[in-house]
Amino acid sequence: MRRWAWGLAGLLFAGAVAAAETTGVQVEKLLESSASWDGQAYAGYPAGAPRLTILKITIAPNSALPWHTHPMPNAAYVLSGELTVEKRDTGEKRLLRQGDVLPEMVGGYHRGVTGAQPVVLVVFYAGVADMPLSEQ
Repeated sequence: MRRWAWGLAGLLFAGAVAAAETTGVQVEKLLESSASWDGQAYAGYPAGAPRLTILKITIAPNSALPWHTHPMPNAAYVLSGELTVEKRDTGEKRLLRQGDVLPEMVGGYHRGVTGAQPVVLVVFYAGVADMPLSEQ
């Protein structure tokens, strides 16, 4: 898409938001980020025809996901429960609760650990056809 078209799209979106506010629709930005939760800037999107994937993931209580990476930008929204995400190389951790949004890491090994309650996430992936969503 040409640069001017992106500008036009942004203008149209802004207009739609303004119109929504006058019609009783509320818009709340949950996340806007050019970097993952650990501060690493996203290098770019994968080359190829875009494929968006949205998953609802339920993780059992008192469990740890395997260490994994993602080859594309993605973001998780916590519907319920508490999840601690941690980086394998530094041990850095972040606690997520219901309503939190997390810009996921790309290329770095990490995992999620649940507490006493199950965790339900909605995860949005911005990849391309035949690209795995995660790798171990």
